[in-house]
Amino acid sequence: MYQGVNASEGIGIGSVMVAVDPDLTFEPHEVSDVAAEKERYQAALAVFCEKTQAQADHMKVAVGENEAEIMAGHIILAQDPGMTDAINGAIDGGACAEQALVDASTMFENMFLSMDDEMFRLRAADIADIRTGILAELLGVEVVDLSVLPENTVVVVHDLTPSMTATIDKDHVAGIVTETGGRTSHSAIIARALEIPAVLSVANSCSALRNGMTAIVDGSKGVVIAEPEAEVLSDYQAKAQTFAEEKAALEAFRGQETVTADGIKKILACNIGSPNDVANALEHDAEAIGLFRSEFLFMDAAELPSEEEQFQAYRKVASALKGAPVIIRTLDVGGDKEIPYLHMEKEENPFMGFRAVRYCLENADQYKVQLRALLRAGAFGDVKIMIPLVTCVEEVRAVKALVEECKAELEAEGLKYDENIEVGVMMETPAASLIADKLAEEADFFSIGTNDLIGYTMCADRGNDHISNLYQVYYPAVLRSIKNIIESGVKAGIMVGMCGEAAADPLLEPLLISFGLEEFSMSAPSILRARKTISQWSKAECDELAEKALACTTAAEVKALLEAAAR
Repeated sequence: MYQGVNASEGIGIGSVMVAVDPDLTFEPHEVSDVAAEKERYQAALAVFCEKTQAQADHMKVAVGENEAEIMAGHIILAQDPGMTDAINGAIDGGACAEQALVDASTMFENMFLSMDDEMFRLRAADIADIRTGILAELLGVEVVDLSVLPENTVVVVHDLTPSMTATIDKDHVAGIVTETGGRTSHSAIIARALEIPAVLSVANSCSALRNGMTAIVDGSKGVVIAEPEAEVLSDYQAKAQTFAEEKAALEAFRGQETVTADGIKKILACNIGSPNDVANALEHDAEAIGLFRSEFLFMDAAELPSEEEQFQAYRKVASALKGAPVIIRTLDVGGDKEIPYLHMEKEENPFMGFRAVRYCLENADQYKVQLRALLRAGAFGDVKIMIPLVTCVEEVRAVKALVEECKAELEAEGLKYDENIEVGVMMETPAASLIADKLAEEADFFSIGTNDLIGYTMCADRGNDHISNLYQVYYPAVLRSIKNIIESGVKAGIMVGMCGEAAADPLLEPLLISFGLEEFSMSAPSILRARKTISQWSKAECDELAEKALACTTAAEVKALLEAAAR
């Protein structure tokens, strides 16, 4: 048995096929004809973009528009001015195209890998995938082809890249196993969209699993079993049948209201990173957008996006939601989110440094460009402004003052905007939790960002394996913090939501119902399951469970209690 990351649910049983990565080794050499070398690179880039566009077109039909955007994003990244300038500069210095590509792409890859936010770390995997594709064109090498496979194939590969999944023979793939990747990688996203069971980050799986082996891929538990005994195989065949039946049963919750067993209405929202994610959110029956990470507009640009560019992006989302709420987080830069053209100074401890709302308030003219765009987009839907990394009341007041300035400017210019736009706080710091009652007097809504709240409360970096056991929402300190935030907001009469990953945790959801959480925001595939979970609990049952959970002294006790209750 091999343990990995449960990236895409379901159980797949089939015959192993190990996909061998292409040999992309080359001999670095100096070039004398710089112009010719640049032309050689441009020719390889053009072919790569042409093939990638064909993959995107295929994926749009076979999987969906949202997943096709991942491949379209490869083209944008490959043609990024920062990347191409770096490559051309290296060739000008005498490097061959292959070496220039490797050096430039590795620099950008390392930049994204240094970021803690998994949504941004995706860019590193994308750049590695782009490098492989262009290198293959430069060297005349064929890349891994998964378009024609035998029936019931368990694909085993070092890293399942988006370009591999773009043309994968879905009908013949029973499961996917990789040596790298996580739940939020683009490989995992596409595997879930294709509904193929997948277990990622299985160490040495390409050598441990051999062609022709029978293997079970348990994408729900993150387990791979090679050459199972007859009894184990029979057991998993029954589990696969049960999983299929349970998944089909979730469809009964599509199009339904999200209500508790005793009729209390809740809102199930979706977290998105770009306007292109909206289609996927709506396909999965999201009732609102609980978090739009606006920094992606800045990360994907070579310079600060203009007011008009931002306005069009925000309006697209607002219009698509047809009056349902859209919470847009203002620029959350710094910490693990580095945007080169902002030229932010290196800090010894960037996570507690000059970032997010602190940076925005110090660069008020730049911030007002975004606030104006948000106000204007509010005329086309229910747009709400959310301030990240708040630690004191003064920050909220300062942002609200800038919003009023922007309103006056737009009024004078005769532009349409939302006069009553709501300004809320992303509750993600212990400081915000401790003064939640005071912030509730200033804010129009709260949204709890559990990813950072857990990290800051427990002083634990979720990327540090040595202390990953401390990064859990079940610790009493975290639960008390969440409870205080929700109850402070409810008492003040403002909406309280949660946009961190914990909102999709079926074990935690009964406690959140008890505390009074109104909006649960999560990744799109989790929505129907969350609606089912919420429907199974009454407020009285949740209150009884919460009382017991808050009396626990350890995270292990809390989790064991919640698991028993779920059963």
